[in-house]
Amino acid sequence: MAEERDPTEASWEDMPLPDEYPEPNLGNGTAEEENTKHQSVKCSPNLLQMLKAAESRRTPPGPGRDGAGVSGTGELVAEALKTDMQIQFTDQKQEFNKHTSNTGRRSLSHSISQSSTDSYGSVGSDSSEDESSPRYKPQRTSKGLSDFCIKNIKQAEFGRREIIIAQQEMPALMVLRKGASGEKPLAGAKVLGCTHITAQTAVLIETLSVLGAQCRWAACNIFSTQNTVAAALAEGGTPVFAWRGESEEDFWWCIDRCVGAETWQPNMILDDGGDLTHWIYKKHPSLFKNIKGIVEESVTGIYRLYQMSKAGRLCVPAINVNDSVTKQKFDNLYCCKESILDGLKRTTDVMLGGKHAVVCGYGEVGKGCCAALKALGTVVYVTEVDPICALQACMDGFRVIKLSEVARQVDMVITCTGNKNVVGREHLDRMKDGCILCNMGHSSTEIDLVSLRTAEMRWERVRPQVDHVIWPDGKRIVLLAEGRLLNLSCSTVPSFVLSVTATTQALALIELYSAPEGRYKQDVYLLPKKMDEYVASLHLPTFDAHLSEVTDDQAKYLGISKHGPFKPNCYRY
Repeated sequence: MAEERDPTEASWEDMPLPDEYPEPNLGNGTAEEENTKHQSVKCSPNLLQMLKAAESRRTPPGPGRDGAGVSGTGELVAEALKTDMQIQFTDQKQEFNKHTSNTGRRSLSHSISQSSTDSYGSVGSDSSEDESSPRYKPQRTSKGLSDFCIKNIKQAEFGRREIIIAQQEMPALMVLRKGASGEKPLAGAKVLGCTHITAQTAVLIETLSVLGAQCRWAACNIFSTQNTVAAALAEGGTPVFAWRGESEEDFWWCIDRCVGAETWQPNMILDDGGDLTHWIYKKHPSLFKNIKGIVEESVTGIYRLYQMSKAGRLCVPAINVNDSVTKQKFDNLYCCKESILDGLKRTTDVMLGGKHAVVCGYGEVGKGCCAALKALGTVVYVTEVDPICALQACMDGFRVIKLSEVARQVDMVITCTGNKNVVGREHLDRMKDGCILCNMGHSSTEIDLVSLRTAEMRWERVRPQVDHVIWPDGKRIVLLAEGRLLNLSCSTVPSFVLSVTATTQALALIELYSAPEGRYKQDVYLLPKKMDEYVASLHLPTFDAHLSEVTDDQAKYLGISKHGPFKPNCYRY
């Protein structure tokens, strides 16, 4: 039975994305300026007139252009002006706020011949593992604790080895443990987390515990949990509710058990995608009375926080880690640059040299994917809606084109937009036989898979996380991870890069938890640039890097402190 809600109550999806964004702070970077409430700006009337004038000078598309190029951009500008630059999330079958209550229903991963709990190497579980849900199998740690739900507690020793390997590549968190463990900056903090549960996340969780926090954790993705790591965390005393290959119903059950509203009162949230925040908002809103803040690291979750803030529904302060320099320029770019190849190779054994690929979106994730594919000799096309990103792609040597124009000829389609239905049924029908389709964005909404789950289409599981979707005429496409995040579902990710993001998350939690009353209002904030610089500096010794120093005269000339921050907030890096 579907979840009922008051029709007069706006859900997160009903709230449009903001047409007002925080204005960059152009001051001297003091803590007081950084922590004040962001001001918002709109397009000025003069700028709107300029855009309209530019639109009137657009030339119609030439023969065979299909409205692409400059004319297509003009149409986008006109539409943006008409809608006041707003983006609306509409409902779809797998909505963000819907909770599957039919316990008999399983996800697609359980309706196909082979269990999605299978994986390669250390990423997931052994293929011989029991496929039944661990919800119905009570387990205990060696110390008798039972407040967890994972696949197999007996795998804890193997998971501990995975965590130790990750620690070696996560130096900043180790420094943070050593430097701050004595004063316990998170003493008294009760952190609810919902992220990918991997060896790297485990290092973060255990760092938070060393700093004084109590933690409870669930997974933000049904395919990304490393079962051995979840077992090691549970054995170490962290209540974990996650396993690889959860059904949709299991996913929400795990989040609810993690919240533990009847027995536990959290005061901090660390979220990746907004699912945990949303669940508390819908099911346990009274918990927000004790919560001091939210730390969110994904573009999907940030969109939703901005929606709540604009609608006046954000109950607590939130820190936007996703748009921190240390997240955008390292995790999004360098992590995806390496892991996209790993995911493709592990699942398909594809030879990338000479293949044709289209990457949808040229943000930081798209830039990393394009660079990696190009380096191996792949012919890369890019689709974009943002003229700035499109121009960057052009100047990096990529052809910017509409997906409909290249769908018939490319060997791979990779989505990196954070949007929904970027690859629609019309594109899927045009793809050639054997085309590989995957998603590098956080959410599974980028590909319209609902249109493929029909009676005439046949799904065939050929490998863990690899499906053939077969058309009535025999054409097939190769779908990876059921449209979910490729790198964390089908491979592993570099620990060192995730150390940068994890350290930023830890510092954001400390900042919100220890901030004086009134410093942060019920709004979304960015971390001060000085904190980004600090995180970066913690990782430089790994490379034996030696920073130059600014003299007093140079600092005065530039109008900065000789100890940083060294760039204004508007600097793009």
